[in-house]
Order: sequence, then structure tokens, then C-alpha cells
Amino acid sequence: MKPESKFWQEVKKNTPEIQWTRLESWASFGVPDLLGYNDNCGFFMVELKIQNGKKIHLSPHQILFHSTRTKRNFILVKEAASRSVKLYESSSVRELVSSTARPLVRDDWTAIQAQLVGLPAR
Repeated sequence: MKPESKFWQEVKKNTPEIQWTRLESWASFGVPDLLGYNDNCGFFMVELKIQNGKKIHLSPHQILFHSTRTKRNFILVKEAASRSVKLYESSSVRELVSSTARPLVRDDWTAIQAQLVGLPAR
């Protein structure tokens, strides 16, 4: 199983309050990997990235999508070496590419889920 597929399984397991649909993005370049839904917030999208090394690689299409759709869209990154998980807002995509972005949440699935659905962490 590919690392991103394993990450997808981890996301599903650790965010039970979210109904997920995995999107086939080959049909539309730049569209995030996941469509999420929760009754409290409605729909939102999440790009999954595996980080190998110091930089996070996003295509120009992904950068354009996230820089022009900054409300209720996110980038979820898993560092391959440390297995750390970090959630970023779409509005920080340019800083993310230049390695200067600060994550909204790091290594806390309860807080990640709460941030995705727009609720305070419990």
C-alpha cells in the first residue's frame, strides 16, 4: 500500500465525526484528495501530503487551488521520518511551500478533527 493510502486510512480512523469521500483528482488537476462533511460545518476539502525531507511538494495546480479557495480548505501533512501529522489552512499554502508556515495543529487527532469541523477542541 502506498504511503498516501496508508495516511488516508489513518485519517478515516482518527476522525470518526467526519464523513469522508476520497476524490479521484486525475480528472481535475489541483483538486484536493478528500471531501469531508460534518453536520456542524457542511463540506470542506483536505489535501493529503507525505513529506519526505525538509520541503513539502505541491504542484502549481494545487498551489493555485489553495491560494484561491482559502475558506474551509486544508492541507494535512505527514512527515515520513518522524510520523508527525500537521494541519495547515489553505491560506498558508505559499508559506508552506517556502517552509515558513506554522501549522494550526500538530500531532493531536482530536484537535485536528475539531479544527476541520470548526469546533473548539474538547
